[in-house]
Amino acid sequence: MGTEQGPSQRLNSIDALRGTVMVIMALDHVRDFIHRGAMSFSPTDLTQTTPLLFFTRWITHFCAPVFMFTAGMGAFLWWQGNQARTHRTRKQLSVFLLTRGVWLVLLELTVMRLAYYFNFSTRYPVLLLVLWALGACMIGMAALVALPIRLLAILSIAVIALHNAMGAVSVIHQPGAFQLAGITFIVGYPLIPWIAVMAAGFCFGRVFQMEAGTRRRILIAVGSACTIAFVFIRMINGYGDPAPWSTQKTAIGTLLSFLNCTKYPPSLAYLLMTLGPALLLLAVFDRWPLKSTNPLILFGRVPLFYFIAHFYLAHAAEVALALLRYGHAALAFVFVPVPSMGGPRKLFPTDFGYDLWVAYAVWALIVVGLYPACKWYARIKATKRTWWLSYL
Repeated sequence: MGTEQGPSQRLNSIDALRGTVMVIMALDHVRDFIHRGAMSFSPTDLTQTTPLLFFTRWITHFCAPVFMFTAGMGAFLWWQGNQARTHRTRKQLSVFLLTRGVWLVLLELTVMRLAYYFNFSTRYPVLLLVLWALGACMIGMAALVALPIRLLAILSIAVIALHNAMGAVSVIHQPGAFQLAGITFIVGYPLIPWIAVMAAGFCFGRVFQMEAGTRRRILIAVGSACTIAFVFIRMINGYGDPAPWSTQKTAIGTLLSFLNCTKYPPSLAYLLMTLGPALLLLAVFDRWPLKSTNPLILFGRVPLFYFIAHFYLAHAAEVALALLRYGHAALAFVFVPVPSMGGPRKLFPTDFGYDLWVAYAVWALIVVGLYPACKWYARIKATKRTWWLSYL
């Protein structure tokens, strides 16, 4: 298992890491749609949450950083190719990033808007979330890849380390809203520092061109350094996160406060807390690669298909449960955004939502159900060489 691997096996480890966080991600989105508490308070609100609810949300903090970082790695490996004859030019790389970025933004504005709301009414704001952030960062990367790798690495690390000193600048660094043509757009994922995370992943792609032993030593060293740096910076309780931790009434409460780092925008502490362990897990997958039929590999190979499908299934589960519980009365509110997605709370019954165990059960059913669908799609994607399949 520890011997040198071919290019496809090295990519398997990245797919496995991406697939892992995608399984976890589905739990958070199912919770958004059907958990009772999601309709009224944040699961990281220490005055109202429970340890189980907190960690149900906290574990999903790894998803966005891994998406961004591995997207950058994927772009680098696409550019370099598996052999010398498959190397692309920087211009080809820029075109690839630009077109894919535009495609992801368009999907956010159309396909994902329907997934969030099950309608296109302009009464509700347009949410600019994960696909928007990935797409916009790729569009920015289309220009940044013209820089030398070393310079880009220095700049990306500098932005990740120093952006907390910027404060509230605009929607490129802070979540916010703006109006366009009478429609409200809500930016959940500002571009800074997410574009720096993608750029860092792009530069880190060089590690996966190295010999196996060297590659794993670097993964372990960098992952350990980031994790230790998180603990050190968080203990100082000064720079690195705008929300300092505090001693609580219980030890578990203090731990939750310590781990409760800022995601919007992602603080330095947040990124160290998530990317450090992610790189260590990547080293594990690199040393002990999974079979190609493993669900984690499969989900990681068709990430966009999985992402879109799981949102529709999570929302459909909310509709089905509401119809079972409220009958025809549910038609008055199932086709509007749930309160956790910005919908009007007054349209929903006061007892709307379900226990956390229900969210876990629905999550498990969705993940299991997506395996054959993703297997089917992966087979089509591997055999049909049409342009749109390469973007989904």
